[in-house]
Amino acid sequence: MKISLKLLLSTVVVMALALGFSGFYFVNYVFETSLAREVGQAADESSILSFAFETAALNVPVRYSVLPDSTVEEIASNLERGGRGTSRLIRIADEQKEILHTSDGFDADRQLLQQTWQDSKSYRVIRTPNGYYVHTCAAVSSLGRILYLETMKDISDVFTERAMGFSLYRKVTLLMLLIGTVIMHLIASLLTKPIRLLTRATRRMSAGDYAYRARQVSRDELGQLTRDFNDMANALEENIKKLEEENEAKEEFMGAFAHELKTPLTAIIGYADLLRSHKLDEEKSFLSANYIYTEGKRLEAMSFRLLDIIVAKKEEAELGKVRTTEIFEYLQEMFAEENRGMTFMFSYDDGIVFAEINLIKTVLVNLIDNACKASEEGSTIKVRGRRLDGGYRFEVEDEGIGIPEKEQRKITKAFYMVDKSRSRSKNGAGLGLALCEEILKIHHSGLSIQSEQGKGSCIGFTLEDNI
Repeated sequence: MKISLKLLLSTVVVMALALGFSGFYFVNYVFETSLAREVGQAADESSILSFAFETAALNVPVRYSVLPDSTVEEIASNLERGGRGTSRLIRIADEQKEILHTSDGFDADRQLLQQTWQDSKSYRVIRTPNGYYVHTCAAVSSLGRILYLETMKDISDVFTERAMGFSLYRKVTLLMLLIGTVIMHLIASLLTKPIRLLTRATRRMSAGDYAYRARQVSRDELGQLTRDFNDMANALEENIKKLEEENEAKEEFMGAFAHELKTPLTAIIGYADLLRSHKLDEEKSFLSANYIYTEGKRLEAMSFRLLDIIVAKKEEAELGKVRTTEIFEYLQEMFAEENRGMTFMFSYDDGIVFAEINLIKTVLVNLIDNACKASEEGSTIKVRGRRLDGGYRFEVEDEGIGIPEKEQRKITKAFYMVDKSRSRSKNGAGLGLALCEEILKIHHSGLSIQSEQGKGSCIGFTLEDNI
């Protein structure tokens, strides 16, 4: 069942109960008030008739020492005709509660008479075939006799008004419920509109439309829920895009990896088959073996780099204080011993950084190695280090081929090479910068690239000197 229907039914039930109980209480209160008034008037009329009877009895000629029954009937007849345009209903009984006079239409039983005694009054509300009456009974003392005077006052109008009141209130209640149902239907639809919009958005997103957003139509809790849902959808869409990008990157990685394996393996298998199936002279045998050795070394270098990248992604390095002088002295000693036909220039400030020294050495070695591969023999490679506010900047600058601007964002991907033929000729596999990027992530840093095609590149990174 929809929540709007639940809200509507709940409201209708509450309204029905509230109107029913309040209507019953109101009509019954009016009825009880009118009934009490009629009973009071009947009691007053009974007292007046008792007093009138006693007064009339006092006017009886003195020759009677005891009031005779005939006189009682005569007084009762006079009292019966003394109503305001209507006949009173009275009944008079003697001391033994034997009936002496009864008005026409007085059809009450004798129960109340049997319960009334000298110096007492009583009443009750009775229902007869002719309607509802207030039945009263009072003891009357006159000329030595105790008589019992009963009256009946018609109060059928009070009960008729109550029945009409209940009937009218039922009609009013039904009308109010009908109007209330229509109004609550509109209110429930308005209140649950954000939920319907959220449901629609959920279905659209489950169908693959991750860009769809729920429309906010209120500023209450449901409006806040809509905002939170849209924020969640934004985060979900971003995560899905990241997953798609990662999946695309993995597919590109696998394709590049397969291609990079295929090239050296084809050369190795081809030259190995040549050596196996043909008898070659010494020079051709050397060239074939040299091709096999060169491509094998390239496969070895690629395997080691891939292993380093995998380890770097999973490693959580323990960073500590490292003097930058120690790092640059290591680089100077290492590249001074290598004969690469390059001129290396080192300039640096003494400083302290928080790092894992061997990983940072690996990053700088890879950057310098890439600079050498991108440069012609006799070029100058500049390795610099300088203190900054809150950090230390490392830079490696070359005079090589440079990197086109549109490709600068791609060079940190595995197997990506700007000049593939040039990189392969120097045993490159496009993994050095990918390894550097992973190591710098551990150090909460990253590579920054400044390059112009044909004029060289400057690649650097910054490490914090405090954490």
